[in-house]
Amino acid sequence: MNATSHQIGWKTAVAIVVSNMIGTGIFTTLGFQLTDITNTYSIFLLWIIGGILALFGAFCYAELGSHFKGNGGDFIYLKETYHPLLGYLVSWISLIIGFSSPVALAALAMSKYLSAFNFSFGNSFAVGIIFLVSVFLSFSLKASSRFHNFFTFIKIAFIVVLIILGIALSESESIGNSLQLDDSWKKEIMLPAFATSLVFVTYSYTGWNSASYIAGEIKDVQKNLPKALIVGTVFVTVCYLLVNFIMLKHAPVNQLAGKEDVMGEAANNMLGHTFGKVVNVFIALQLVATISGYLWVGSRLTQAFAKENKLWKSLSVGNHKGIPVRAIFAHAVIATLIILTGSFKEIFVYTAFILQLFASLAISTAYFIKKENRKIFKSNLFYLFPTVFLLFSVYILYFTFIHNPKESIIGLGIVVLGIVLYLIDGKLTKSNA
Repeated sequence: MNATSHQIGWKTAVAIVVSNMIGTGIFTTLGFQLTDITNTYSIFLLWIIGGILALFGAFCYAELGSHFKGNGGDFIYLKETYHPLLGYLVSWISLIIGFSSPVALAALAMSKYLSAFNFSFGNSFAVGIIFLVSVFLSFSLKASSRFHNFFTFIKIAFIVVLIILGIALSESESIGNSLQLDDSWKKEIMLPAFATSLVFVTYSYTGWNSASYIAGEIKDVQKNLPKALIVGTVFVTVCYLLVNFIMLKHAPVNQLAGKEDVMGEAANNMLGHTFGKVVNVFIALQLVATISGYLWVGSRLTQAFAKENKLWKSLSVGNHKGIPVRAIFAHAVIATLIILTGSFKEIFVYTAFILQLFASLAISTAYFIKKENRKIFKSNLFYLFPTVFLLFSVYILYFTFIHNPKESIIGLGIVVLGIVLYLIDGKLTKSNA
């Protein structure tokens, strides 16, 4: 059988990027931003900067994914460029934060959006959804594919219809809007709050690197990986700008500021309470694809990580159909613990902080690829991409730590725990050698 029959083309890779990126962030973060940043130009600039950083990151990952053969993404880049410790840590962070926290946040967001039906969908509902999705992903690859593809279709169709309706429908004169088009943006972009708002935005773009994790499964990877990363990131950036415009157009600042279910608030004004509730249902349904996608990819990375490390060996076991069931449910249990031990915003901040930190470390490995070994970008202008990404990362991380020290320290504490586990794992490996 032809080897390429087990590989995917650039269009499928684009779908993976888009379905991993569009999730919790775009439907929840505007409310956090509007508590300090209210000018429309400032809001749009946040999302444009986020899109540019994701795009520059995608350029770097396209080169890295072509240079380092096989699957693994950050794990391979950090392990082979710096030290096995960083490879271990990025896998540990993927297990605890990278894939489990987005699952927890998506489930909490579902609970929040469904509460529009005047029924208390609390933490127990969020936990129940996580385990229900885990069960659906545990039968077979075929069943998992059908389940994930169905909810991914709902996600994309819903976003497109929502954008068309939001642009076409007129705003309510009695309710007002949040559109503020004056010169106050010049002052706002100098505020520390602008930098801390970027941490919410960069989280919302998390997933731009998802195709790099499966570089070994992409046909003609040197051509199709960069195409998938770039097309997917540009498409999502345009969608994010339009969705934010719709929310600002159809709801005043005082209705959105500090809220998590911002799209639900705007939808009620835009379509009336009855149809607004229908929008809430679809937001909740498209978040199932977010939960499914992170459990699916995360469990495979965890399984690969577990095979190489004695401490986690039990998570590498799959069922009779090859599904890494133990890894799937490990992520589900960790997501449950995250839900039970923190508020939505607290989880959001420490997750975004640590993911930004490790994305920066991974991006920095691009400097180590010699010009003559680069497959895609032959010019020295390539160094512009990691440099801009890292400068903004330092800016974001600094202000996030200063203004959210508790959440930042929680994230760093998880990293320290990973270092301790690495040392324990090393001793176990030596004692069994």
